[in-house]
Amino acid sequence: MNRILFAVLIVTSSSSYAQDILPFPPAPSGSQAGVTIESSTYNKRVEPKYVSPDAPNILIVLIDDVGAGTPSTYGGEINTPTLSRIARSGVSYNRFHSTAMCSPTRAALLTGRNHTRVGNGQIAAVANDFDGFSGVIPKTSATMAEVLKAYGYNTSAFGKWHNTPEVQVTNKGPFEYWPTGYGFEYFYGFLAGEASQYEPTMVRNTNYVERPETSGGNDHYHLSEDLADDAITWLRDQKTYAPDKPFFMYWAPGASHGPHQVSKEWADKYNGKFDDGWDTYRERVFANQKKLGWIPEGTQLTPRMESMASWESIPEDEKPFQRRLMEIFAGFTEHADAQVGRIIDELERQERLDNTLVLYIWGDNGSSAEGLYGTISEQLTQNGIQTKISQHLDALEELGGLDALGGPKTDNMYHAGWAWAGSTPYRGTKLQGAYFGGTRQPMAVSWPARLKTDKVARSQFHHVVDIAPTIYDLLDISLPQVVNGFTQDPIDGLSMAYSLNDPNAEGRRHTQFFDIMASRGVYHDGWFASARGPREPWVGGIPPGIREWSPLTDKWELFNIEEDWSQSNDLAKVNPKKLAEMKALFLTESAKNKNLPIGGGLWSSVLYHPEDAPATPYTQWSFYGPVSGTPESAAPKLGKVSSKVAMDVNVPAGACGVLYALAGFSGGLTCYMDDGKLCYEFNLFEIERTKVRSKTPISAGKHRIEVVSKLVKKIGGPIDISLLVDGKEVAKGRVPRGLSLHFTGNATFDIGRDQDSPVSLDYYDRAPFAFDGKIQTTEIRYLESK
Repeated sequence: MNRILFAVLIVTSSSSYAQDILPFPPAPSGSQAGVTIESSTYNKRVEPKYVSPDAPNILIVLIDDVGAGTPSTYGGEINTPTLSRIARSGVSYNRFHSTAMCSPTRAALLTGRNHTRVGNGQIAAVANDFDGFSGVIPKTSATMAEVLKAYGYNTSAFGKWHNTPEVQVTNKGPFEYWPTGYGFEYFYGFLAGEASQYEPTMVRNTNYVERPETSGGNDHYHLSEDLADDAITWLRDQKTYAPDKPFFMYWAPGASHGPHQVSKEWADKYNGKFDDGWDTYRERVFANQKKLGWIPEGTQLTPRMESMASWESIPEDEKPFQRRLMEIFAGFTEHADAQVGRIIDELERQERLDNTLVLYIWGDNGSSAEGLYGTISEQLTQNGIQTKISQHLDALEELGGLDALGGPKTDNMYHAGWAWAGSTPYRGTKLQGAYFGGTRQPMAVSWPARLKTDKVARSQFHHVVDIAPTIYDLLDISLPQVVNGFTQDPIDGLSMAYSLNDPNAEGRRHTQFFDIMASRGVYHDGWFASARGPREPWVGGIPPGIREWSPLTDKWELFNIEEDWSQSNDLAKVNPKKLAEMKALFLTESAKNKNLPIGGGLWSSVLYHPEDAPATPYTQWSFYGPVSGTPESAAPKLGKVSSKVAMDVNVPAGACGVLYALAGFSGGLTCYMDDGKLCYEFNLFEIERTKVRSKTPISAGKHRIEVVSKLVKKIGGPIDISLLVDGKEVAKGRVPRGLSLHFTGNATFDIGRDQDSPVSLDYYDRAPFAFDGKIQTTEIRYLESK
């Protein structure tokens, strides 16, 4: 970094504090002990400051699953006044990039290393044994929080984490891979990849906690508001108890990841806004982006892919459903931006905004096409379950019609066409590392005390790995060689500080590779080569021929992105030599960054080996009495594998209440008693409910109740259910389709009640529907499948 030209940006600290080994050693005593007090000298030790007194506070905001074509700040049609506020008070980047997926982007952002180098080649829910895809950030790649904490910052994280191994999220840890184990002194949020906005399972530091009943000063609860409330409380406490220390806050809400949930008030702001569909939306936004100068004048609007439906092709009787899904997403997203605004307002009230470096990153990846054709239960996609819109509409009718969308009874997500529109002008969506629609994220940066406001977009090619080294550079912190006893891996990011005050500075990032589940590409000095990979995220079910797919036979494309901003002109045929060079470079970068085998992130997914998805190593469990809050990811895989649940229960006359429940209303299974009858329900993501119940009530007294579930053939296929009382079968039935992965990302397994959103509509209004008898022991074991 040119320290003369950019001195205005640098917060200097004494070079004597450049530290290769962190944390710093304890400050020595200033006193000299003699034999007696009289012969001793006393001078209180002085704790050194490792950054200058005017070191900035740092706030990183990371919104989830939003594309470049959504925010009004940069030409989209979703109102984002807070993002605009940050952009107006600082600068914006229009060629900043993510990895195209949640966990990978977060790991890269926090460490400054490429996602596969730090074991996050895919989301934690489908981690596997290959080094680049293990789902574990190694301690040899310290996070920003670890480094800044050592230098005297108070550190905090709020919202979605998604970087802890799935089987380590119980209240027994281990906790070294939780946020507090990665340098955050305080964490409030959820560990999974998504959560209900109304009934999330929340963690404070290393404890599961009850969520408040209300949030944001309202008479209802919403997760985004709760996260803002808690962040504001933390900021006030931090100013009170450590006013001489700067803070580092990482605020990453669940919005706008599915499920898209927000009150009708916010969704109704967009009534009629999107009536003409996603194709027309792209045209309007494209014109807006050009008018604002956000994209170059010569940019081409990329065409819709053949496999994606046009708006015109949607049947008229389905269009109201598709429109409402987009209206809810828009309201949900504006609502999230408003919560960021509350945090910014609080910093201004505390007179700390002027010296706060704000990095507002619009998306950990592009807009998500995982809603496929529009859905009321978005986990259908991850389980590879195909449905028809008529099934969703039929189920929705029972829940209250279109007015139920966005509320607690649906886990809705919009049609992939809206996600594609949200990625205007680019090709692709989330899950595609090959195209900028999956990877290009707008970012606004402000620091009123040091950074001049400039409307000219920064167009240097950069990536989330560059955030950590930028912050270290601005603080004049040298990269440590050892942190907490671990020798550190090389850092892949480079500082962006050179571009903050110079929009025309020559870009310094020459190479960057991308790969998410074999949708891959590589950038080098203005060129970009990419291969789409074996699937398109907006096409449901299992791709034909996926088992025979090989990366060696994929078609590659080549783009000169200095001349072709949106990847609209494939030059592979006219420049095969350059393409060959780029393909070789991609393999070199992959080898350097543990990105082998190509497609390694697919291993434990529904497409290949769902039986190898993260799961507890146990095959049998014993529970004593009622149990609440076991995370689904660490619970028995009921509904996925053959199993037997045996419960010793004292049953009262006319017994009512839940015996056990896994997951929630958007998808789950439950066994309960109602008016003395033994009942079982398998809720296949709201669109298909299988109910099995005894014909007569169970007599009062002590009984052994058993639920036997046997896969008919394979994971994801039919399951035969038998209900037994004292060894005698009282009911049986067949679940047509079981699970391939999981019901939810953030719900729980409970015994004696249904703590989360209730699995069954039959007792929805009686939730948590605690059992009115006494549960002694519950034994669960897996059975050998046929």
